Amino acid sequence: MQRILQAISAATLSICVIFIPNSYAESSRIIATGGASEIEGSAGGGIVPWAVINGYGSSGEWAATAMATKVAVDDFTLNVVGASVSYDNQFELSIAKQTFSLDSLGGELGQDILGIKYKLTGELLYSSMPQISVGMQYKKVDDFGLPSAVGAQDDSGLDIYLASSKVILDAIAGRNLLLNATVRATKANQIGLLGFGSVNSNDYQLMLEGSVAVLLRDDLALGYEYRQKPNQLDFAKEDDWQDIFLAWFVNKYFSVTAAYADLGDIAGFEQQKGWYLSVEGAL
Repeated sequence: MQRILQAISAATLSICVIFIPNSYAESSRIIATGGASEIEGSAGGGIVPWAVINGYGSSGEWAATAMATKVAVDDFTLNVVGASVSYDNQFELSIAKQTFSLDSLGGELGQDILGIKYKLTGELLYSSMPQISVGMQYKKVDDFGLPSAVGAQDDSGLDIYLASSKVILDAIAGRNLLLNATVRATKANQIGLLGFGSVNSNDYQLMLEGSVAVLLRDDLALGYEYRQKPNQLDFAKEDDWQDIFLAWFVNKYFSVTAAYADLGDIAGFEQQKGWYLSVEGAL
């Protein structure tokens, strides 16, 4: 699956970068309103899914995206490739492959993620009601050996989230402000890379996630994200994640997001901090 996703992502990104001129698509949606692709493949920021639907498809239109992301912290590297399709600015389907390299220990972990999102109500821009979407992410690890050894209960799990996103026009010095809040029900350890649940607890936990971003220009966003995570494995503490990001929407077909990420303690390795880089192509 990883090779297939890599091929899809590379092909779509190449088409977007090379063959499509540097001009806006016919879609009526404004640039940046599709967000980027977060590390689980859904439209959002870098580590948090937003209520927005991917791409720039409007009523009755299809859209597709492909992304490649790398997160490199002190002792670990996460590589993600993914793709998504959406219709009618209402439905979104996504798929992502994560490979988590244990740089200091040797070896790697991985998981596949299938996502679906549905816009319930509201609009990002043109109504007083925030855009509200519900989503699910089904995750399955490649090899349950290590997660099982450290106390995980299951090799697969389902995250369910409700996200609310809103752009407040002219909020700060004439610039627009994006706010997002997400609540997620999950059993995932380290977003699922270390399995789901634990030998002591296999119950869902509600986690809060948030994003705030100032649009320095219509195509340039500077923001901050925070993601709360469960801490349910006895062998090592699991911290919440956060990052400061800069997203440049070069045009409606190509965007680049860079961030400085603080992933806290991971598997006994303390203070994992480093860089995040993601490129996305959209059709």
